[in-house]
Amino acid sequence: MDFNEQSNTQQDDASRHLTEMAAVGENMVGWLKFLGVVNIIMGVFVALSIVGIIIAWLPIWLGVLLFQAGNQITEARISRNYYHLVTMMQKFKMYFMIQGILLLISLIFGVIGFLSFGAALFGIFGGGEFDTY
Repeated sequence: MDFNEQSNTQQDDASRHLTEMAAVGENMVGWLKFLGVVNIIMGVFVALSIVGIIIAWLPIWLGVLLFQAGNQITEARISRNYYHLVTMMQKFKMYFMIQGILLLISLIFGVIGFLSFGAALFGIFGGGEFDTY
């Protein structure tokens, strides 16, 4: 096999993989848009509380990212321009990065809360004798 034949085979494989990726993406569009809308609605409900106004932008932003990823898949299908799949993956990257950061923050606050609660219990019950009447 010479260089040109090998190059054509690699291009055919890449084209086939992009087509498969677009087909899988097309099956995800409905769920992506549904989850995007649900996240946006959750963000609006969170914004209705006084404290929630501070963090309401996070679920709204996540919902917008999912909705935009769904739109990119649709654009790739309509235009047959698979660059839209790259944009979709960038939206997913941002979504999962934000989710990961939120998870880490939640775990840190959970550990701090657990340790604080344990210290408070130790202070109440571990300080020595119980007063009995």
